[in-house]
Amino acid sequence: MPGDPFSYFFNLIWFLFIFFVVLNPWLKKMGLQRARESAIKAIEDKRNSRVITMIHRQEAMGFLGIPIFRFINIEDSERVLRAIRMTPDNMPIDLIIHTPGGLALAATQIANALARHRAPVRVIIPHYAMSGGTLIALSADEIIMDENAVLGPVDPQIGHMPAASILKVLEQKDVKDVDDQTLILADVSKKAINQMKEYLLWLLTTKGMDRDQAQTIAEELAVGKFTHDYPLTVNYLRSLGLKVNTDVPQEVYDLMDLYDQPVGTQPPSVQYIPVPYRHPRGADHGHVKK
Repeated sequence: MPGDPFSYFFNLIWFLFIFFVVLNPWLKKMGLQRARESAIKAIEDKRNSRVITMIHRQEAMGFLGIPIFRFINIEDSERVLRAIRMTPDNMPIDLIIHTPGGLALAATQIANALARHRAPVRVIIPHYAMSGGTLIALSADEIIMDENAVLGPVDPQIGHMPAASILKVLEQKDVKDVDDQTLILADVSKKAINQMKEYLLWLLTTKGMDRDQAQTIAEELAVGKFTHDYPLTVNYLRSLGLKVNTDVPQEVYDLMDLYDQPVGTQPPSVQYIPVPYRHPRGADHGHVKK
């Protein structure tokens, strides 16, 4: 019936449902995307470079808030290679990376493209870049890390198992006591480790590193000396002879704030007053660590 208050009320409820379930999340996503692009442009203007980001975080997907876990994949390598092709040869590249790692093929493609770029390439790591992320960082002319950021070993993993550990089986058992599948895995593991060592040697010497030093780094990072998630600190990386500084631009931290997306309705586990503090004058310095 025309003018029925119940009909108007029902339509209003339906509109609000559509807005909050469909339109509101979409508008927020578009606003966040514009804010990220604006932050990236600000960094480019300040550093006169092409800024590329590869940031993998757990994010909410869709209105159900289903979490997705991101890692380096072929789509990432396609996008990064496209961005590099669109960059003049004489323009520096700043790659901001935050990742647990991912597909070796994708990471290698990105590293190859960055290593061949003629202008300076800087990889910026505000928090961590493990596994394939480390491989990409090693392709840079300069690695810029937060003083507490870390990289990780690049030892190959075969079926979620360390290749070096698979080879240990053959050292501890007689071959006749090892099943065929393990022998096959050991063969693949040996090839994978040798391939990674050879690739690191090529990558580092392409960037101008002395061959002996590059060989040392390859042996440290590719043969399973550490567990795959072992954190490689700034001081350790410098001890290997890598060019690492800790001058991460403030604008990069500001950009990372735009990727802080708690999943669902739960509050973040870490909270603080989000303003910088200055030490008050005349305060007791007796508890300052020396």
